[in-house]
Amino acid sequence: MAVHLNRSLPTRSSLAFPHRIFHKAPAPPTLLSLRSQKLSSGSGDPLLSNVSSFGPRKSVNLDRPEASIGSSGSSSSSSAIDFLTLCNQLKTTKRKGWINQGINGPESIADHMYRMALMALIAGDLHGANRESFMSGTGQERGFFRCIKIAIVHDIAEAIVGDITPSDGIPKEEKSRLEEAALKEMCEVLGGGTRAEEIKELWEEYENNSSLEANLVKDFDKVELILQALEYEMEHGKVLDEFFLSVEGKFQTEIGKSWAAEITSRRNSWWGNKPKTDQLAQ
Repeated sequence: MAVHLNRSLPTRSSLAFPHRIFHKAPAPPTLLSLRSQKLSSGSGDPLLSNVSSFGPRKSVNLDRPEASIGSSGSSSSSSAIDFLTLCNQLKTTKRKGWINQGINGPESIADHMYRMALMALIAGDLHGANRESFMSGTGQERGFFRCIKIAIVHDIAEAIVGDITPSDGIPKEEKSRLEEAALKEMCEVLGGGTRAEEIKELWEEYENNSSLEANLVKDFDKVELILQALEYEMEHGKVLDEFFLSVEGKFQTEIGKSWAAEITSRRNSWWGNKPKTDQLAQ
């Protein structure tokens, strides 16, 4: 079934993520279209009907001649710009947890990842991880600079699938499958090659929690969540206990535990003797 989205970037509609074809519109500029494919004969992926509601579709015109993307080799200028245009979804898609709490003008996915990258930049020493990048015995880059890269990449698949939260009722394993398929699609948009492989490797390292750096970035993810929750509590007078409870006892590193304790201390000081209600008068 062909679905032309007028650059409804990439659709949260079907997970057989599709060939990408550029069609010339009757008038320039060119519009990017996606062709949705069925996962198997006669049926699609039912979960993707849920994914379609994860966020608003964005219309983006790509003003360039007709071309196909996903070619082999290093990134061309056109595939690089296609990839970056797709990543604009990370800047414009708001984090659903805050939307569900009625927060006005909440942070975007990119906002969240950016502050996590800053955490990696300023973090103190972590036993077993160097400040500078270095190559391990297996030839893999290690260190805090790798943490920055992981932080930038860890939610990148949400440019396609959106911000899937527990409230969506999608099992963790299925969420991972959806995101892995989306990541594959994004790497094809980038044109494959070394950089695409690096993005895939970084994402999988985080997803599998398979290194010291991934452990730390997982902690940064939780630290950023509760720091943002505290900031919204202070700004909006809302009690956001569920976010603090969701990370309780889950920190893996001393840095993560220390920073979380500091945030909790500041939260306790802020509330003090204030009554905790669902909404305080401003």
